[in-house]
Amino acid sequence: MANRTVNLQYLAGAEPIARARAMLRARAVSVVDEMRELVAVPAPPFGEARRSAWFATRLQEAGYAPVCDELHNVIAAHGPLDGCLVLAAHLDTVFPEDTPLTPRERDGRIYAPGISDNVRGLAAILALARVLAEVDLGLPRTVAFVGTVGEEAAGDLRGMKHLFREGGPLRNAAAVIAVDGSGLRRIVHRAVGSIRMRVTVRGSGGHSWADYGIPNPLHALTAAMARLASMPLPSRPRTTLTVARMQGGTSINAIPAEAWAEIDIRSEDAAVLRRLDEAVHTVLTEETRAARVGRHGLEVDSQRIGERPAGVTAADHPLVRVARAATRMIGERPELIASSTDANVPISLGIPGIAIGAGGESGGMHTLEEWYSDEGGAEGLERLLLTVAGAASAL
Repeated sequence: MANRTVNLQYLAGAEPIARARAMLRARAVSVVDEMRELVAVPAPPFGEARRSAWFATRLQEAGYAPVCDELHNVIAAHGPLDGCLVLAAHLDTVFPEDTPLTPRERDGRIYAPGISDNVRGLAAILALARVLAEVDLGLPRTVAFVGTVGEEAAGDLRGMKHLFREGGPLRNAAAVIAVDGSGLRRIVHRAVGSIRMRVTVRGSGGHSWADYGIPNPLHALTAAMARLASMPLPSRPRTTLTVARMQGGTSINAIPAEAWAEIDIRSEDAAVLRRLDEAVHTVLTEETRAARVGRHGLEVDSQRIGERPAGVTAADHPLVRVARAATRMIGERPELIASSTDANVPISLGIPGIAIGAGGESGGMHTLEEWYSDEGGAEGLERLLLTVAGAASAL
């Protein structure tokens, strides 16, 4: 199906969409009530099963037949998935299993770990799923409502990678809208990719006096890390290289037998990521070879501990244009930004993708003092509806 020009202002004036907007405005308070319930359902890293089941149950109650896969991703749709418009929110949080999750309220704010990231996104998707089950908008594409696992930190986007793998249920989707957190302005259309690795240098080790002169893994590693830290990086596309952690040795009077470092590389450009990945290994190889003394050498190996693909959905793509128009229709100014979200995966595969917030305001992200305020919450739900309706019609 070819992309089409859509007049979102005209589309929004149609009776079904006007009715759906009114329903979402009327239900904005109940959406927040549902957030209070959902935030108390744990979803620690690699432990999303309970929240997945909760989310699937709510979709079933709304008249869908949700499918949960072996990773606990959830998909629900009235129609075929090939060529669908995916509306996705991640189920997981950054918080460990034993984190207290009971919400507290003060000065118009709800405080609870994960209340915005991403309970707000999940609740907004449920609200829209219910409205679309009640009102036939006459959209030319199926809208698939998806809850994903493994978006945060070490999850490494494993839920989306599984869903969009070769032969996966969403591989042939037309486009993806990831709903992540609060806010009314941001439109993430540039996917910040990352490579995270642990590099380890090993030697024979020995006594700091008696064996002095044999190669020291920590010396070689720090020399390599110093070179990497001084390496010039492009500002466009924005690129970063961070030596985040280092460790080595067992005693003050011993030459370490092993030393390791963890490195985080990020860029909006996949080719830049690949070049920096190669540069890290080149520098490590050169420094460990230079440290060799006679028959005493060093070994180096690298373990990939995370990889998120990069890419971009063009600023003038119909999906981005629709999201910008929807943002203006609620009286806000759209902000096009780069970030790492569930949309990284489809974008890297050439499938148009964006990520947007679901309205409201928030702060303290990824801390125990994370909070959400529903100022602008109803507008966020309307913006989401308009973006979905416009995208399903334009693509």
